[in-house]
This record gives sequence, C-alpha cells and structure tokens, in this order.
Amino acid sequence: MTVHFVGAGPGAADLLTLRAARMLAAADVVLYPGTYVDAEVLSHCASDVEAIDTQGLDLDRITELLVAAHSGDREVVRLTSGDPSLYSALSEQTRRLDAHGVPWDVTPGVPAYAAASALVGRELTVPLVAQSVVLTRTRARSTAMPDTESLSAFARTRATLVLHLAIRRVRELMVEIAPEYGDDCPVIVVHKVGHPDVSVLRGTVADIADLVEGAGLRQAAVILVGRALDPRGGGESHLYDPCRPRVKGRPSEPTG
Repeated sequence: MTVHFVGAGPGAADLLTLRAARMLAAADVVLYPGTYVDAEVLSHCASDVEAIDTQGLDLDRITELLVAAHSGDREVVRLTSGDPSLYSALSEQTRRLDAHGVPWDVTPGVPAYAAASALVGRELTVPLVAQSVVLTRTRARSTAMPDTESLSAFARTRATLVLHLAIRRVRELMVEIAPEYGDDCPVIVVHKVGHPDVSVLRGTVADIADLVEGAGLRQAAVILVGRALDPRGGGESHLYDPCRPRVKGRPSEPTG
C-alpha cells in the first residue's frame, strides 16, 4: 500500500480538498497531529478507522507505524497541518520510507497563511506596494535557521512577511524588522485559524507584542506583516487596466 501524506489545511473539516476527504474516507489508519488538527477533520474517516495522534511521537516511531500499516496491506494516511510543502517534516519522513522501500505520495492542503489572509480579507501582493511574500519562521526550541536566512535580511526586501512558529518571540522580532518596515507598519496575528475559537489581533510593528502578550497567545498563530495589509494603499493591476490591449480568445497572464 502507498502511504498518503495529506494536507489537512488549517484545521477546519470543511477546508480539506475533495481528494483529501476521499482519502480519509478510504483509510484504515490515520496518523494526525492533534496539536494542530481539529478532531472534526476526522469526521471524514470511516467509523472503524484507527486514528493515531502523533503529537507525542518522534519520527522513528511514526515511521514504524507507517511501515507496519503498509506491511499489513492497510490504507494509511499521514495528515499534516496546513500544506505538506511547509514545515511538515515531509522530507525526513519520506527519506525514512524510501529506506524501507515503502511507496508514498503527497496531496496538497490549504496553507495556514492562505487561510489567515482569507479570514482577514487581505491580498498579500498589492500592486505598487508588495509583489512578493516571504514565508519563514524563527528559531526558539527548534532546528537552526540557515545563516543566509536571517529575518533582518528578509526585512530588507520589505515584502509581505509571513512568520510561522514565531508567536513566543514576537517582541524581539518586531524590534528586528522595525528599521525596514517602520513602527506604523500593519501587523495581523491570526490564532488557530480554521478552528471554531479562532481569534484575530490587528496592530502595528510598534504595538502588536503588547496585544499578543495581553491575549496570552503561545502557539498555533500566523503573523502577517507588511504595507499590503493596509486596505487604503496600493495601485491598480495592469491585467485589468481598461487601456491595456486585449486579443479576444487569447489568455492573459497576470502581471501584478
């Protein structure tokens, strides 16, 4: 049997893809990260599914369970929070499966940053303001960041920043980016996006740390930073400019 890595999206049961829902319905075994995935997501599973919460397991133990399910000819889904392309430990897990000769595939999911921007109704790439998005994280009790990926280096681009796994360091991070973004730059923190108890904090580089600490947020938050978050700014997309020449029947590419 193939091991299916499936993006669970930001946690809401109705933000899974149709493919993900079909895979969960057909699964005999589902491994899921209970810290981030709402239990309602498992409502897509059969009533007799073996559901295993992986939040207390290391990768070797998770691999043992995946290999055992494969060897037992059982359909197995490994759920990841958000999309498997971001901070999912996909590479470590698939390396281990390759070593055991176990086939695997990947189904994408709705990333948390996309769900967060949708919730607050803001485009992250606004013409004449920001045309790039930097998805990054910070180091606390986690793997070291590469030397070339410092937050100060990313800040110099003044692109829209999306900070993952950073909520416990928000004060020092805002100090680091303030010289480039300015104290008045908008910041939005979305806590537990996709969950019933989601909350949103809106502030600036200067005051967002006070808001986060006042709310007692400690995990499961996405931090959005950038001038694109201000609904009053920005230009108009060339794609929709009434003066732009158009050829009927020929597709056009967005140019920002």
